Amino acid sequence: MVASSLAFVRASGLCQGGLRRWARLSGSAKLRMGGQITRTPARTAATVVVEPAGRVCWDEPVRIAVHGLAPEQPVALRASLRDEKGALFRAHARYRADARGQLDLQRAPALGGSFAGLEPMGLVWALQPDRPFWRLLKRDVQTPLLLELEVLDGREPAGPGEPEGGRVLARAVHERHFMAAGVRRVPVREGRVRATLFLPPGHGPFPGIIDIFGLGVGLLEYRASLLAGHGFATLAVAFSNFEDLPKDFHCLSLDYFEEALCYMLQHPQVCRLLFIELVSRNLSMKGVTCTRCTKAALFPFPHTFLLEISLVSAI
Repeated sequence: MVASSLAFVRASGLCQGGLRRWARLSGSAKLRMGGQITRTPARTAATVVVEPAGRVCWDEPVRIAVHGLAPEQPVALRASLRDEKGALFRAHARYRADARGQLDLQRAPALGGSFAGLEPMGLVWALQPDRPFWRLLKRDVQTPLLLELEVLDGREPAGPGEPEGGRVLARAVHERHFMAAGVRRVPVREGRVRATLFLPPGHGPFPGIIDIFGLGVGLLEYRASLLAGHGFATLAVAFSNFEDLPKDFHCLSLDYFEEALCYMLQHPQVCRLLFIELVSRNLSMKGVTCTRCTKAALFPFPHTFLLEISLVSAI
C-alpha cells in the first residue's frame, strides 16, 4: 500500500589499510627491477551515483550505481529515511560488484536482505519502520524526504545491531520530492469543502481527479500532488478531523462530496472529471456497497466517471 517517484550525490570513501595516506595522490610509486620508478593509477574511492541528478519525485524511478569498488567485491547497500515525526525507516540488500568493480542496481540482482532478485528500486519500496505498525505518511508535500544511501564493505563482519556489512565505504543523500517542477498548490475553502487543488504545469484545461483519503487522517495531499505531476488537476478532499470539519466520523454526508464535485466541474482548468472513490477499511462491506450505488446514481454528470482504485504508490 504504501508505496509512485520517481536522482536516488556525492559520497565519501575510505581507503583500505595503510593506503589511506595515498588517497590524495594521483598514483603510487612502484619500484621495478633495475631501479626504474613508475607510477600506477591508485584505486579511486567508492562513490554512489544516483541518476537523474535533478529534482526527482517520490513515484519516479532512479538508477543507483556504485563505482570504485574492488573487482567482485561483496558489499551491502543500506537505505534509510526519517519521516516528519522522526520515525526511522530502513532497508538493506547484499550485492557483488562486477569484474571492473562497478555495481549497477538495474543489472545486478540483490543476493539477500530486505529483498532478493533484480529490483532496481528495492531499497525504496522495501523500507520498513523501526516502530511496529508505523505507517509512512507525508503531510507537507512542499518539502522532500531525504533518503540516505550507504555502501558497506561486505568482506567485513557487521557491527553490533547492524544486519549487514562492515565499514561504510560511501554515502549519499538523495531528495525525493512530492511536487514536480511547475505544479501549483491551491488551498480550497468553498462552502463546506475543505480541500487542496493541485494543478499541473501549463494553462490547461486538464483532466480532473477528486482524491478522498481514509477516515480520521485529516487532509493528506501526497497522492494528489504526485498525480498533478502526471498531468491531472487533482483535488485532495478532507472530510473529517481537519479545521472546522468534525473530529470524529459518524455519518457520511454525500452532499459534501457533491459540493466538491461541482467545484471541479465548474473549474475553468478542468476539462473532464475522473472521480476516485477510496473506501476506508473502517466501513463495513454493507456500507461500502450502499455508498457505491448511491454515488453512482447521485452523479450522472456527462464525462464523469466513478472509479474505485487501490493505492499503488510507495508511501
